[in-house]
Amino acid sequence: MVIQSFIRKKIDSFLKNNYSINNVKYDVNVTKKEFEGDYTVVLFPLIPLLKRKPIEISEEIIEFLKSDENIVEKHNLIQGFLNITLTNQFLSNFFISSKNETKPQKNLFLIEYSSPNTNKPLHLGHIRNILLGDSISRIFKYSGNEVHQTQIINDRGIHICKSMVAWLRYGNNSSPEIDSIKGDHYVGKYYVKYNQQFEIEVKELIKKGLSEDEAKKSTPIFIEAQEMLLKWESSDKEVLNLWNKLNSWVYEGFNETYKSLSVDFDSLYYESQTYLTGKKIVEQGLEKNIFYKKKDGSIWVDLSEQGLDQKILLRSDGTSVYITQDIGTAFIRYKDHPEMLGMIYTTGNEQDYHFNVLFEILKKLKYPWAKKLKHLSYGMVDLPSGKMKSREGTVVDADDLINQMISKSKEISESLGKINDLSDEERTKLYRTIALGALKYHILKVDPKKRILFDPSESIDFNGNTGPFIQYTYARIQSLLSKGYGNLKNDLYTDFNLKEREIIITLDQFDSILINAYNTLNPSLIANYAYNLVKQFNSFYQSYSIVGKQPVNSFRLALSKKVGDQIKLSMSLLGIDCPERM
Repeated sequence: MVIQSFIRKKIDSFLKNNYSINNVKYDVNVTKKEFEGDYTVVLFPLIPLLKRKPIEISEEIIEFLKSDENIVEKHNLIQGFLNITLTNQFLSNFFISSKNETKPQKNLFLIEYSSPNTNKPLHLGHIRNILLGDSISRIFKYSGNEVHQTQIINDRGIHICKSMVAWLRYGNNSSPEIDSIKGDHYVGKYYVKYNQQFEIEVKELIKKGLSEDEAKKSTPIFIEAQEMLLKWESSDKEVLNLWNKLNSWVYEGFNETYKSLSVDFDSLYYESQTYLTGKKIVEQGLEKNIFYKKKDGSIWVDLSEQGLDQKILLRSDGTSVYITQDIGTAFIRYKDHPEMLGMIYTTGNEQDYHFNVLFEILKKLKYPWAKKLKHLSYGMVDLPSGKMKSREGTVVDADDLINQMISKSKEISESLGKINDLSDEERTKLYRTIALGALKYHILKVDPKKRILFDPSESIDFNGNTGPFIQYTYARIQSLLSKGYGNLKNDLYTDFNLKEREIIITLDQFDSILINAYNTLNPSLIANYAYNLVKQFNSFYQSYSIVGKQPVNSFRLALSKKVGDQIKLSMSLLGIDCPERM
């Protein structure tokens, strides 16, 4: 955004010097392709202030811009839009001086993501959550913030007890080691088994005359799970031992998956350790008449005035609900990090209402930091066969998906035959880099608010809007640089063609894209920026010689390097590595 900022500062000076006007809001945008020009100044906000016609304002601005620097080559006015074509000399000076710089760290942000339940393995839906949280963390760090990556492990509750009950019934004292199954997959198998048995028992009770609702509350396996939850909350030693055993298996599995995705965390919070704080806060809120108690003993909050209805906070039997734990976790996190400027929760959009309620409750409790909380909400991930359902076992496990992507990457890479001279270790690393690039890009290129229809074969393609296509372009640039070694110079060059001008202006857009992605919590803006830059470079590469039979063009080589550097930076903000060869 160096050029845009420069133009804006010049026009601000014009307004101040000629009209004594400061702090006017107006847009300076890249000119749309259907019009001639590089940048467009939107004059409409200036017309009533200056009391001048658009043609008069535009001529005054151009005269001012031309007065002390070689900036404007030509211009045109279409209604209130002033389109400016910059001189090649100005663009060349920008190209030579421009560089990406890491900003100094200023503010602390906590970013929560992943936060799985310990009753099943991570699946494709979790992957979107993890990749969004990881990318936003990278964007915030690069933008000059200190970032603390955290998660809350949902390690207690009825869903955990369901897996525990099923293991007691059907596990025969086996273990992941005995059955040769990854720990989280092993425990998830029993969660599915619970639900299968639950459905059988519901049908049996319905046959005996119970309604469906009555049957669901009366099945022996559900009653066992409820009793186990009460025992857990009463610190029953036997139940706690079983709970620790199953959770330890799951944690080992989770850590393997995080390592595969190159993701880690600065802190882990556990629902089992934060829900008691939440219960205490709810009880204090009841004493202060912020909350109220119903006849059955359950505690509620009334958010009708906020348009959110009523919400239960503690059940009649004293057990907590999800939001109880979230209240406690938020309080403890702020206590641990009182200097934080903000906290971002990454969850699916089916929890939009939940987080609206949570934030309003924390405001009712008059916590000043409640206004610092944001929700990064995203759409669900669907398969061509339909919606995933954990309890039915119809999910795409994260580990299986990663392995499938690696196999596909290997198959395509070997068919191209361009890496036969690499060692086995180098090829194995490359297959994983391409596979993860494909997976991450395929998910992150979609606006978080939209649902994703995930097709693994489409994401691994080496052509089109895919991670491997962008990685391949980066590798191509590295090959060019190796061939043109010794000719890389940043000399003043003013004989630009249209494709070169287009690339330079796109390089200038990165800061603007980054700021927008930062403000809107939207990594897809950076993903699609990288793809657009790659398309422009490949069009340029196909049209002009860089290091061919003709003498090496040092400017084009320097331009290629800057494009490569920008691709690598953009992809790194998505958590994607760019290999030197493909």
